Amino acid sequence: MAAAGNIGMMDGAYFVGRNEILTWINATLQLNLTRVEEAASGAVQCQMMDMVHQGIVPMHKVNFDARSEYDMIQNYKLLQEVFNKLKIEKHIEVNKLVKGRPLDNLEFLQWLKRYCDSVNGGIMNENYNPVERRCKGGKERNIRGSQRMSKSLQSSNLGNRGSIDGAKQVNMAPNSTMETSTADIQELSEKIRDMKSSLESMEKERDFYYEKLRCVEIFCQKPEVEHLPMTKAILKILYTNDAKDPPEAEAETDTEVAANESMEAEER
Repeated sequence: MAAAGNIGMMDGAYFVGRNEILTWINATLQLNLTRVEEAASGAVQCQMMDMVHQGIVPMHKVNFDARSEYDMIQNYKLLQEVFNKLKIEKHIEVNKLVKGRPLDNLEFLQWLKRYCDSVNGGIMNENYNPVERRCKGGKERNIRGSQRMSKSLQSSNLGNRGSIDGAKQVNMAPNSTMETSTADIQELSEKIRDMKSSLESMEKERDFYYEKLRCVEIFCQKPEVEHLPMTKAILKILYTNDAKDPPEAEAETDTEVAANESMEAEER
């Protein structure tokens, strides 16, 4: 299995077209992808590994609704851990894949298909239920919950208008009113849970990029580079407080001035 990670770029695996790749994914996992970029989150790759090595992927940790770079990276971390367990010598270029560029994602999916075919000969596991396994990840229900919420709000609006008209004609049955109220409460509770989940994701993404900026700041404060014009320009950009007046132009001017002064000093 380890050898599968070392197939060359001239291998037949990399000549498989994107239409064939999409057909393979959709048929195997019962999905409806129309572009290879839609697999950039890493969730599809995780489930493919779950299919050929059922039980090795912690599906409850796979985020099928990943949209932010942070959440996508978490999926690829799970995938890399699976590769390590299986001793698959395949480097995952996460920084390229999460950008959603078609070619990078196509090449990785081509490799993945070759690997899956090498394990089971291209034969699907008949006992594998992809929809059920995805539900264990707990993310598909966000999509279905949003659909149910939309339908519920529509029915709620219709119910409100109906109650006004009904007041003129006939009173609504008590049991029907209670059932409608209970359904609305459940749907609204789901919406609140989805909003909390989105908020947590945004906070994670904020912390993720803050850490990156902090690393840049620490690097710029090192004695060996802090005096450089470029370093000063970067710090000026980091420390600006006025979002309406971006400091890029001023930083570029300072850098050019410093560079000219340095050149004049060398000439002297």
